[in-house]
Amino acid sequence: MRLSFFKNTLLLVKLGFNNLKNGDSCLPKSAYSIKIYFPILYLIFLSCGSGNKDKNASKIEESVIHDSVDIDNFIRVPITGADQPILYLPLLKGKKVGIVANQTSLVREISPKITDKNGIHIVDFLVSNEADIRKVFAPEHGFRGKADAGETVKDGVDIKTGLTIISLYGKNKNPTQQQLDGIEVMIFDIQDVGVRFYTYIATLHHVMEACTEAGIPLIILDRPNPNGHYIDGPMMEEEHTGFLGMHPVPLVHGMTIGEYAQMINGQGWLADDMKCEIKIIKCKNYTHKTPYSLPVRPSPNLPNDVAINLYPSLGLLEGTNLNAGRGTEMQFQIIGSPFLPEEFYPFSYTPQPNFGAKYPKHNGIACNGLDLRKTPRMSRVDLNWIIEAYLNHEKKEKFFNTVNFTAHAGTVELQRQIEQGYTFKEIRKTWLTDLQAYDKMRQKYLLYK
Repeated sequence: MRLSFFKNTLLLVKLGFNNLKNGDSCLPKSAYSIKIYFPILYLIFLSCGSGNKDKNASKIEESVIHDSVDIDNFIRVPITGADQPILYLPLLKGKKVGIVANQTSLVREISPKITDKNGIHIVDFLVSNEADIRKVFAPEHGFRGKADAGETVKDGVDIKTGLTIISLYGKNKNPTQQQLDGIEVMIFDIQDVGVRFYTYIATLHHVMEACTEAGIPLIILDRPNPNGHYIDGPMMEEEHTGFLGMHPVPLVHGMTIGEYAQMINGQGWLADDMKCEIKIIKCKNYTHKTPYSLPVRPSPNLPNDVAINLYPSLGLLEGTNLNAGRGTEMQFQIIGSPFLPEEFYPFSYTPQPNFGAKYPKHNGIACNGLDLRKTPRMSRVDLNWIIEAYLNHEKKEKFFNTVNFTAHAGTVELQRQIEQGYTFKEIRKTWLTDLQAYDKMRQKYLLYK
């Protein structure tokens, strides 16, 4: 009887996992629910056996029950820092709190009261737990993540909570000491995608610097890096640093926000070699090889996992004549231009103004291009698309916007190499020495395997 029940129990759990993947509803959809139901099923299984057990067997089974209740390690679902309020709420008690947050700052699956599958915004969660939030600081794209790339984000008031929102994108990238006045502890909770020219790590740098100057400790609620399984690309050269790349790291840096903050401190990258007082709430059940699917867009033009995975390669197109899907619903999953031959670029589309792209490149003009939505998950930067597009482009003199391309690439060398006909293999060889040195340095700051 016990063997039969055990098989049925495993079958039910397996069915639940499969349905989770397929979006069906045989079992509750969240991993949180599975954490609840699996131990219950296991306890039922234990209760169905014969009562003729000796004391030693009972002790063994008690140990197994205890281990099985810690189901996090069985399922291996990554748990973000924000999803562990038991670790950070005590740090906020009696303190005046500031927070750097946007639409990715979600608390998920820690309470039956959280009914939205994507969770509850951390600001709403903290307010409901009587944290004394004084100000919210917002990065590029704004607090609710609705602004276009590069669009100036204005200060304002959050309608839901009435809290003051201060923009950290535009002229004011550094929180001023006046804006920090009265704040006793700062929280940083932003989902990054592991790409140097994605500006959230630049915001992290400025926040660390401002907090250090004001003597404010910074609590970082860490989150998995969806591109954290590799490092690749050209290094940022000092003469080209800016908001699209403030540090000497490769295009794909392979670190979480928490790890990156440790590296900023450890490498002395803050002004005057300052060191920020940081407390990192680590992720659970996460390694750099763990796949991670984001519950919401990290920015308007990264709509899904495919776009996020292709972004390190296609983000470089921002500095060229090519459109990378802005003005469509396939952002960073297609590429095209009116100046590419239809013979080799058969996918046709016309960019139009939309959410995240008020003025897309080649607005209203039909583009010939490629549909890359079925590209397998990548573990390196791929330059073949940009190299081949340059070779086939009808107006090579208009292909590069040199200033913008250099800001993204971190070096003038990459444009020169493409223009001179280097192959991707030849270009990549020129990165290897720097990548090896960076990886050696990076190891000191890793929090996860």
